[in-house]
Amino acid sequence: MNTSRSRRSLAPDLWVCQLGAVPYQQAVEIQQRIRERRQAGELPDTLLLLEHPPVYTRGRRSGESELPLGEDFYRAQGIEVIETDRGGRITYHGPGQLVGYPIMRINDVHRYLRTMEDAILATLAAEGVRGRSRHDEGIDYTGVWVQERKIASIGVHVSRGVTTHGFAVNVENDLEPFSWVVACGLPDVTMTSLERELAPERSTGMGCMRRRMAFQFAQAHGRRQRLVSPGRLGIDAANAAGLAAERALMSIPQTRRETIPA
Repeated sequence: MNTSRSRRSLAPDLWVCQLGAVPYQQAVEIQQRIRERRQAGELPDTLLLLEHPPVYTRGRRSGESELPLGEDFYRAQGIEVIETDRGGRITYHGPGQLVGYPIMRINDVHRYLRTMEDAILATLAAEGVRGRSRHDEGIDYTGVWVQERKIASIGVHVSRGVTTHGFAVNVENDLEPFSWVVACGLPDVTMTSLERELAPERSTGMGCMRRRMAFQFAQAHGRRQRLVSPGRLGIDAANAAGLAAERALMSIPQTRRETIPA
């Protein structure tokens, strides 16, 4: 008998659901509904993989100084600013960034954070990028780094033993919006992406990253990955995608919107 295959067959399931593009606030509501069902034992641990239209999210430790240009400036660039209950400071989400929201029952948040970092590191290594953890340098350094450049951010919330929020890995997203804020509460931080670290012909893109991230996340947690549809989780994926497209269009300043053909 293949021992590793036998172990996988005995491992608890991790449901993995690909959602595509979802507005941030709607993703929060989806997480809350799934968390309630996980707390009630109606669902197993679940990982949502998605992207967001442009948005800055402010964690519980964010301060006003992290938005030095003022919220009116950011909104004029088509970027929402939203308060959130996750840990950490301000960060940016946008198209081309892989966001993962694990809704999992845990009993040690520090071990959970380190395991999440390990999963991201393994995913990047499979893409040919060598990353590292810097958590021992302080709480603001949680995440994954390539040398001194930050490629992935992590921020979580735990309620009655079940997590929400999670990680964001820069794959092929625009990095300039990070430079308009004090990203992660670190004034001198340099953000990077998989696309920037690899030659263009070597980058495998978002589709491959989603698959690798789901696999490595399940492996790191000792789970058996099981792909499920949004409908299995009670999520109206078509409505989510439609709202995301509408929100993305409405976030574009009016002068730019007028140049987009109907």
